[in-house]
Amino acid sequence: MIKPHGSDVLNPLLVEDPQLHQQLLTEAETLPSLLLNSAAAANAVMLGAGYFNPLTGYMNLADALSVAENLHTVDGLFWPVPVVNLVEDVSAIAGASRIALRDPNTAGNPVMAIMTLSAIETVSDAQIETMTQQIFGTLDPQHPGVATFGHLGRHLVSGDIQVLNLSYFQADFPDTFRTASEIRNEIAERGWNKVVAFQTRNPMHRAHEELCHMAMARLGADGVVVHMLLGKLKEGDIPASVRDDCIRKMVELYFPENTVMVTGYGFDMLYAGPREAVLHAVFRQNMGATHLIVGRDHAGVGDYYGAFDAQTIFDEKVPAGALEIEIFRADHTAFSKKLGRVVMMNEAEDHSKDDFVLLSGTKVRQMLGDGIAPPPEFSRPEVAKILMDYYQLEG
Repeated sequence: MIKPHGSDVLNPLLVEDPQLHQQLLTEAETLPSLLLNSAAAANAVMLGAGYFNPLTGYMNLADALSVAENLHTVDGLFWPVPVVNLVEDVSAIAGASRIALRDPNTAGNPVMAIMTLSAIETVSDAQIETMTQQIFGTLDPQHPGVATFGHLGRHLVSGDIQVLNLSYFQADFPDTFRTASEIRNEIAERGWNKVVAFQTRNPMHRAHEELCHMAMARLGADGVVVHMLLGKLKEGDIPASVRDDCIRKMVELYFPENTVMVTGYGFDMLYAGPREAVLHAVFRQNMGATHLIVGRDHAGVGDYYGAFDAQTIFDEKVPAGALEIEIFRADHTAFSKKLGRVVMMNEAEDHSKDDFVLLSGTKVRQMLGDGIAPPPEFSRPEVAKILMDYYQLEG
């Protein structure tokens, strides 16, 4: 199986030994507490679940700036996006050496992790601006990722952590949320060697479904891991539970048995386009995938990124040998009226736009809200019904 990023074996930070877990929980009650924001909590989940291997905690300012500007830590570890704990108020933890990190997304704010504090550093507006520009490629406050990052706080709290729970993800998505270790184990149990990862924050329509089929066929892959984001999205995005139902129905009806794993991970969407695509590749390697599908405007939002920036970054910014995972480059995929099947548009000769079934996201949402199913060439009827039921309920 493909090696994890940066180490020979995966080293998740979740404490699974029952005795040590209880010992740390007891210690946590005696420690100063820091209530995390959702972004820092999501980082803790990813560290605990092994997705951010080989990191051992939150980055300090030097590493965060180095990663933002150069895509590697001060010590040279390739990494595309700073993994930080930015805080507004640090008065409660001043002078502490060990602190309890509490979950902002679960009732009662239970302890998520214990941190051995390395440093509390003040981040200047100029440094925040530098990181924002490098990560998101823009300073526009209308960009949802920029808006979030700019309001997390100006104190950077760094240090190694021991993770005690993975927030609400295991309870809310027991059949879907999986750690990187669990996915690796299941890949081994299924006997898969070549494994394609498909990233999604949306329900999967025909184009996405066919893209997975294409990637498996062209790569000679044993299976695909549909890996959906279960954390926070921007307003208007479809909730994870609805997406989960749609994807499971599609897999049940339109994929051969033992070719798809439907899984999810606990992270808040960054909408960072190219940089987030590389982060996706890093943690898909950690979960055991050999290939990641990267399509048009992967992890993008609005018009902030070029259609294929998330592919070209792997050529221009990722050093040779930095990652073992490979990307499967995909163009926009749509149903060809001429050929009677879904194709990559750049591979369809003698086609104009009118030869494809193309619907904007706005148009699809409007149709679903009005109780009108999109054409079967665009969305499977069984998937469309789940979405129509959701929009009718919301409306």
